[in-house]
Amino acid sequence: MLSSHEARLTSSSKTVLGRGLASLIPRERLESPPLSGRSDDGSSTEIIAMVDLDRVERNPYQPRTDFDTESLEELKRSIQAKGVIQPITVRRVERGYQLISGERRVRAAREAGLKQIPAYILRVDSNEDMLELALIENLQREDLNPLEVAVGYRRLIEECNLTQEQVSEKVGKDRSTVANFLRLLKLPETIQVAVREGKISGGHARALAGLERQDIQLAIFRRVLEKGLSVRDTERLARAATTSGKNPRGGRSLPPGGSRDTALSNIEERLRQVLGTKVVVRSGEGGKGEIVIEFYSPDDLDRLLDMFAEIDNNVH
Repeated sequence: MLSSHEARLTSSSKTVLGRGLASLIPRERLESPPLSGRSDDGSSTEIIAMVDLDRVERNPYQPRTDFDTESLEELKRSIQAKGVIQPITVRRVERGYQLISGERRVRAAREAGLKQIPAYILRVDSNEDMLELALIENLQREDLNPLEVAVGYRRLIEECNLTQEQVSEKVGKDRSTVANFLRLLKLPETIQVAVREGKISGGHARALAGLERQDIQLAIFRRVLEKGLSVRDTERLARAATTSGKNPRGGRSLPPGGSRDTALSNIEERLRQVLGTKVVVRSGEGGKGEIVIEFYSPDDLDRLLDMFAEIDNNVH
């Protein structure tokens, strides 16, 4: 069921959001040089025009919080040498324009001393549509850190009233990928800060997010920092902690490769690939055991139940 504000998006917008905001702009306009001679007429939309930088407001829905100073300096030098090659994207507001995408270009252009910048002026009818466009456009970027991506997904769910399935469709990712990013927001703040600062990678964080106990998450996190462990090493420690239930903070260290049967690990991996979520296979005495399948939301549980129902129908 689509939310009320989704129905107000134009049909063209709905079909291209997953490919980024550039899909809304005609290719010939993007490939042509900036229209330095065309000033904004104050009313038209779906055009590229030169706009005053001092009338461009910051995007209030920007999910990105960290801007690298060195890369901004490089962009400023590029703009001083060649100008702004790719237009920013804005919408009209009462006081001028509100940025949809291109905050780095705006910052660098101001530092370069520019007074105007080429902008694609897009028609956006509501704040809800603005939020959705801004979040989805920024989530297409490859330079967001994993926590910024996770916050963007959460805002789409909470503020745009989207389900995980709808978010995955709009950003062009599998629902399991969206769910895995959302799990990062449950990590202890210390680990989240380390991800934002680049001390550990998103792969490290996802491995830690698979553990239920925060004390174990923090213990393994400390070992990752102290030993400079790889993502694969972190995953092995997380698996060992899951199967043993022991806290690696104590005197006994976790085995680097785990002590489990390789066959069980292979079965787990196959099930993960099929089900799109974390699966743990535990073997007990007398040939008994259990399979634990994780889900991260009611929607994720529904997805798994639908898969099981389909498997059952095929069997019978």
